[in-house]
Amino acid sequence: MPDLPTPQDATEAALFAECWDAVLSYADLCTVGPESAGHLASEAFAAGLREAREAGAGPGTARRPARLPRIPLLLVAVRTTAAAWEEGGRGDGLDPDLRLWLNSEHATRYTGPPLGRPVALRGLRDMQEPDAALLWLTEVEALPPHVVARRLGLDPATVSDELAQVRGLFRDRCRRNHLDTPMDARCRSYARLLDAVTRSPAADIPADLSRHLATCVPCAEAAACLRPHGGGLPAALAGGVLGWGGLAYLERRRRAAEARLAGHPDADADTGPVRPGAHKARMVRGALLVTAVLVSGLALAVSMTQGGSSAGARAADGDLTGRPPAVDPTVSLPVAAATRPAREAPEPSASASRGTTPTPRDPDPEPQGTTSPTARPDAPPPATSEAPSCTAVYDLVNEWTDGFQAIVTVTTDRPLNGWRVAWSYRDGQRVGQMWDAAFAQNGPRVTATAADYNKTVAAGGKVTFGFLGSWRGANSPPHDLTLDGRACTLKTG
Repeated sequence: MPDLPTPQDATEAALFAECWDAVLSYADLCTVGPESAGHLASEAFAAGLREAREAGAGPGTARRPARLPRIPLLLVAVRTTAAAWEEGGRGDGLDPDLRLWLNSEHATRYTGPPLGRPVALRGLRDMQEPDAALLWLTEVEALPPHVVARRLGLDPATVSDELAQVRGLFRDRCRRNHLDTPMDARCRSYARLLDAVTRSPAADIPADLSRHLATCVPCAEAAACLRPHGGGLPAALAGGVLGWGGLAYLERRRRAAEARLAGHPDADADTGPVRPGAHKARMVRGALLVTAVLVSGLALAVSMTQGGSSAGARAADGDLTGRPPAVDPTVSLPVAAATRPAREAPEPSASASRGTTPTPRDPDPEPQGTTSPTARPDAPPPATSEAPSCTAVYDLVNEWTDGFQAIVTVTTDRPLNGWRVAWSYRDGQRVGQMWDAAFAQNGPRVTATAADYNKTVAAGGKVTFGFLGSWRGANSPPHDLTLDGRACTLKTG
């Protein structure tokens, strides 16, 4: 099994802490199970790191960022790695809908001639990296303004104004790219009209243009980018950059942000490192904005005188995978030891920014899910003389300096319609995030409850869920594991 990508310096360690959960979330959408998701995410992250290193390693030039922002750069690496799997005969680990998409003409839009690629992708790549990052973090990752300001080194009081400028620049880039796109005469006849009517958020789209947008995917994508305040920009960005699964990924990130704010209202105070160069980028952006306004005005005058995706069936309907959305992990992630400070007591909200060296047993991570700290904790099981009605396996699949990953599998002797699995720790371990179940922890006692999609289990069936946790000093297996209050025979893997 592939090792987790190892950052080479503090910058790459920060990249890991900032982006790993997003990469794993998209990899989970693209695969058929948690093991395949871990493989795909690890390979894609390593490939994305190599691309970022190569982008900044030009001879005789200072280190510079990749053209795409960090997170979309790595998400594209997930898609391209999945395509390599399919081409290399490893496609059985991929989602069947993704495999169909990869072998269709829709995928060729993202690998074919640059002028034929989605307008949103081209527009984002044409922007300064700090500006593109501001747009992506706000519109797709759904981070609150003060968190985005902290991460990018912006003034929280002015970040809204900066975002408005960035949206304007993105619109101008997309307008120019749309006009440069090879298109038939009908699309060309609507291009300048589309530019004119999307300048005003309140302007109505003429009936004939509306009918055209309903049947022409490239023009509809351009329309969403040209009207950045119309509500379609997040979907245009996610779909334009990712292609398959873009809308499902967007929904996951929004639900993850909501869960993070609901469960940890103070966790967003400091969610990532401050990026250098933001002030310089703002100066460049100001000059570009003035130029863009002049060019756009000239284009509009000329247009007035002359007169004129598939993201997969599952993505189009939202996140229909039945799996919970990924959220930011609240435990530390394994990164380079060179960046690790002196040992501290583990704090779930701060440990993600602390570098550590993993000592994995099985370095494949699992797809991350919704943390639900509001679930009711189970009381310790009462003494009983009944024979166990279930067996459970607690598998510690990965462990590093102050964190670990585990999977619990419970086999039930009776049918279940909703279930609750609880256990106790001896060494003060804390669960930080769980997938395929909601959880709560009361002291040493942890309770996992069924998700909507896996609450029904037949007799002899299995209940499986995984989680990330933190530990200090010792990390011994749990005890007193119960299913709906009944004791289970517990084995450790």
